[in-house]
Amino acid sequence: MTRDRRPSKQMLVLLEALSARAQQWRHGYDLMKETGLLSGTLYPLLIRMADQGLIEAEWREPVQLGRPARHVYRLTAKGFAFSQEVTTPAGVYLSAAVRV
Repeated sequence: MTRDRRPSKQMLVLLEALSARAQQWRHGYDLMKETGLLSGTLYPLLIRMADQGLIEAEWREPVQLGRPARHVYRLTAKGFAFSQEVTTPAGVYLSAAVRV
């Protein structure tokens, strides 16, 4: 059984950030800085969105030696369509979402 409910304010803020550069791979830390979401909110949300097929995630090897590998994220076609779906016809719903 699928629950049909509105996305949280946090998910809307994250969708807005990801859809602004939908084809670009983004690091979680960069998303934290851009959205203002804390890691305890952001990473579980990214995991749920990946499980739902809204984003894809992959490991990237470090650019500099001695640095750890990092996850990167970007919207899938389904995720981009979803981000457009939750936007009002006037296109103001996402940008009006309260930042947390």
